[in-house]
Amino acid sequence: MRILISGSSGLVGTELRRQLQAAGHSVVSLVRRPSRGPSEIRWDPATLSLDPTAFDGIDAVVNLSGASIGRLPWTKAYRRQIMESRVQATRTLTDAMRLAATPPAVLLNASAVGVYGNRPGEELTEESAHGTDFLATVVTAWEAEARLAPASTRVVMLRTGLVLAKGGALKPLLPIVKLGLGGPLGRGTQTWPWVSLHDEAAAIVHLLTSELSGPVNIAGPAPATANDVIRAVATALRRPFLVPVPEKVLTLALQDAAKQLLLSDQRVSSARLQADGFRFTHRTAAEAVTWMLR
Repeated sequence: MRILISGSSGLVGTELRRQLQAAGHSVVSLVRRPSRGPSEIRWDPATLSLDPTAFDGIDAVVNLSGASIGRLPWTKAYRRQIMESRVQATRTLTDAMRLAATPPAVLLNASAVGVYGNRPGEELTEESAHGTDFLATVVTAWEAEARLAPASTRVVMLRTGLVLAKGGALKPLLPIVKLGLGGPLGRGTQTWPWVSLHDEAAAIVHLLTSELSGPVNIAGPAPATANDVIRAVATALRRPFLVPVPEKVLTLALQDAAKQLLLSDQRVSSARLQADGFRFTHRTAAEAVTWMLR
């Protein structure tokens, strides 16, 4: 297949590109600077600019563009950037697709389990209601843009959890744990919907040739609490897991970002993805952490 990717230089994009090329697929990257060859196409989502001929000969599009939600604090200006970077990138793609002579057969659009909000005690499937907090609002708007792709294009929204990777959401925690200061974040019993970087990319590769459409949860099959994940990191680094960070301290320091990123409780089910034949390489958070720190 010939696959067009936005965000191919990011954390997930880099691993996805590696797996696709290893499988013999051809990857074309969307870039915001002048292209340097046939494997790059220039676009500018800030101005909704993309030549519809970019889709000539393209079998599938994977859209991973969006400002990092891990960049803190979430100022008013940065909240706007989080929203606009996702909506504009997706709108740029779907607008150009509708003008293309031959639209791509598949659009896999990044999304997030943040759409569900804080839901302690529930098992969250793709049919679960949306939340009402900031991240849920962002994801709802983001997915609405993806649904504007041409009717002939199969659209999948990749509702991803916490990606376990050295450069991912855990990056700020690693030096703290290395110093022996790791411990519970708030209660520590809140369920974190995790997935290894390897399995995140592998799930996207699987969905390229699947028949699934609509939202698909991508989260590891074994639920894990925040304590489970951070304790696994401490164990792998042979450091103690002792020093708690009270919820009030986290909320004071990070405000809504703490509530929606670190303290949110989400037991997300990936049963739909697994029923489609996908098999996770890392089935527990401990396995994912060991792979991450290998």
